[in-house]
Amino acid sequence: MTEIQPSIEFFKGVSEELTNVRLRRGKETGIRNVLMFFRQLQALNIINSYTKQATGTLRLVDSEGEISVTPSSVKIRYGGDEGDDLMGVECQIDIDRDDHWERLMRFLNRYAEANGLGYQEKN
Repeated sequence: MTEIQPSIEFFKGVSEELTNVRLRRGKETGIRNVLMFFRQLQALNIINSYTKQATGTLRLVDSEGEISVTPSSVKIRYGGDEGDDLMGVECQIDIDRDDHWERLMRFLNRYAEANGLGYQEKN
């Protein structure tokens, strides 16, 4: 199997840099979700571009293949003196199947290893 650098893309071919991840489970529903944080988002710079193919989904690509998911929410936070400085982006993905959760965790582990990120459990 060819080793592929794990990537996260809102637009095909435009990799985003993940800055934090939170894994949660709904107490009442049991549905798991992943909250991804991005300090900056390359996709915002090319929203009006006709040269890239928008997929409408978030693409997670690694050596195991591609995961295409539709985020349940995306929040873009602005701040600064004028209120127009990008402060970060939050992307939430809800997952209700164990096999999908396990595949996503394999991707996140590969992404973390490739990008020097660590994992820390909340007490």
